[in-house]
Amino acid sequence: MAEKNKKIIAQNKKAYHDYFVEETFEAGIELCGTEVKSLRNGQVNLKDAYCQIKNGQLIAHGIHISPYEKGNIFNRNPTRDRRLLMHKKEILKLFGLVSQKGYALIPLSLYFSGKWVKMELGLCKGKKLYDKREVEAKKAMAREAERYMAERGDR
Repeated sequence: MAEKNKKIIAQNKKAYHDYFVEETFEAGIELCGTEVKSLRNGQVNLKDAYCQIKNGQLIAHGIHISPYEKGNIFNRNPTRDRRLLMHKKEILKLFGLVSQKGYALIPLSLYFSGKWVKMELGLCKGKKLYDKREVEAKKAMAREAERYMAERGDR
């Protein structure tokens, strides 16, 4: 993946809280012109998005791209299903991985790679409630340790 011209549009931070990300993949996304203009304005939400493989095609559900304010009849439905573009072999590989119990394809981020809009997909496994609590407890302990070290260093 080329990192040089990567401009992040949106990230799905909730995905990292709700899932363990096992592996990441890059896919193109099929958009119309006014949707790209909305993306350039940063009007997108990936919070409740997920992907499925239907009839050999990778489909993204739940991505909300707000209608372009200066668009007219060319604006599309903000929550319509969008096709993701990957090679057939990659889609078949993902189908095999997702068919395992407990795995899902979740959009992690949306970004411009040069002039193209790309999506980073994560092969994710759901977290249990106690996993989330454990992570939050570790973060709280790290914050407390930093605070303690800062207080000791000031004296």
